[in-house]
Parts: sequence; C-alpha cells; structure tokens
Amino acid sequence: MSKVKDYLDMLDFSNTLFGLPFAYLGAFLAQNGQITWHQFLWITVAMVSARTAALSLNRLIDLPFDAANPRTASWVMPSGRLPTGLVWAGVFFFLALLFLSAAQLNPLCLKLAPLAVIVLWGYSYTKRFTWWCHLLLGMAIGMGPIGAWFAITGNFDWQPFLIGAAVAFWIAGFDTMYACQDIEFDRQAGLYSIPARFGEDKALMFSMVFHLLTIIFLILTGLVLQLGGWYYLGVLIAALVLVYEHRIVRPGDLTRVNQVSFQFNHYVGLVILLTALADIYL
Repeated sequence: MSKVKDYLDMLDFSNTLFGLPFAYLGAFLAQNGQITWHQFLWITVAMVSARTAALSLNRLIDLPFDAANPRTASWVMPSGRLPTGLVWAGVFFFLALLFLSAAQLNPLCLKLAPLAVIVLWGYSYTKRFTWWCHLLLGMAIGMGPIGAWFAITGNFDWQPFLIGAAVAFWIAGFDTMYACQDIEFDRQAGLYSIPARFGEDKALMFSMVFHLLTIIFLILTGLVLQLGGWYYLGVLIAALVLVYEHRIVRPGDLTRVNQVSFQFNHYVGLVILLTALADIYL
C-alpha cells in the first residue's frame, strides 16, 4: 500500500485537470454537444492514460536531473521511494490502455495513437537541446482536444487545432513561469529553457505573450464555431485569471509561482468547459 501511495503521489493525479476539461471541450464542440456515454468514457480513459504514461516517462527520463536539483531531490522518484521497474511497468500498461481507448473510439484515433505516443515520449528529451521545450510540452497536452474532436467526428478536421493552439500556449505560459525557479540549476546542468536562456524578466514576458495568444485562439475558436455569450464570458473569466497570475508572479518574487501553476490554472480549462456547455445546451 505504501508503494501505491508513492505512485499516486508521483502522478499528482489532480493535475489531470489541466488537460481533461479542454479534451472534453473538443469533444462537446465537435458536433454541438452530440456525444454518447461510450465516447465520453473512452475519451476519459484515453486522456488519463496518456497523461499518466507521459508524466511517468518524464519522471524516469529526468531522474538524474531531478536527483541533482535541490528543489526536486525529495520527490518520490529521486528519493528512491519507488522502484523504476514499477514505474516502467506503469508506462507500458497505460500506453496499452491508450491504444485500447483509441480502438474503442474510431479507426482514425487508432491510426493517430502512435504519433501521440511519439510526442508524449519525446517531449521529455527536448529540454536537452531546445529552449522551446515549453511549447513542445504545450503541444503534447494540446493534442487532447484535437484527439477528442476526432474521436467524435472520425474526420481529420482543422477546427480543433485552434483549441489545441490555445491549450499549447496556455501550458507553455505557465510552464515558462514555473521554470524560473530552476534558472541556475538548468544553466549549470546544461539544460535548455526560456528562463535559462533569457533570464527571469524576459521569461515572464514570454509567459505573458503565450497567455495572450491563449486568449486570442480561444476567441478565434468562438468565432469559427459561432459560439455565443456564455462561451465568451468564460473566455473573459479565464483572461482575468491569467492577468491575476501575472500580477502576483513578478521578477524577483516567485514565492507564489507554485500556487499559480498548480491551483489557479486548474480554473482556466474548467471555466471554459462549463461556459461552453452552457452555450451549447442553454
């Protein structure tokens, strides 16, 4: 039971809320709310499986750096509380579950599943060679609403890429902000990140630009899909949350960056989803 607890601590399951609401958003917007319980179930299983496998891979691949970083040395994997073999077993189990979910949805999802695995696996290596790693993480999570849309329609449509872009810039924005905590370590370890490359001040400016692009792509989604007032109310609330985040995390004061990254950001996707559902059904 202690290993189960450590495994759940490593996964930090509550952070699934980052991508899951936007995946549901893609699904419900695909055919104006026409979604079956079968589709809803397997989209959920696919998203949870993808997120669990990706995070486990990230912990395994980054283990040497996490163990050397004083900020992360006490985490579950670096502190040796969880055998790497068990985590690898979890990776392959959840990847298999991802393929099963794709097969339950439609042939297009099954065909695209290997591409999703490549992105989810490959992201963790990007910090070794490019400071655009934050955007690549965003792209990995931005696949969620795109895949969920395809799961409903069975067609390779272009509209969900607007939602995917909004998610990608949203994730890149707060990941850039979060990475400001590790500027010195990343530089010493030879790792790439926007904060390590440009410094804290410019990194937070990058973060603001990414979040501005998030709002722009959310607005474009509403215009293309002809959504109404409820949806734009959600976009406004999300924008206000992001503005507030950037007011309390400033150069020289990163004391609330964890609160911003892992608490306030939960509300962004959830608010957009709820107001979009109100727009569809009301």
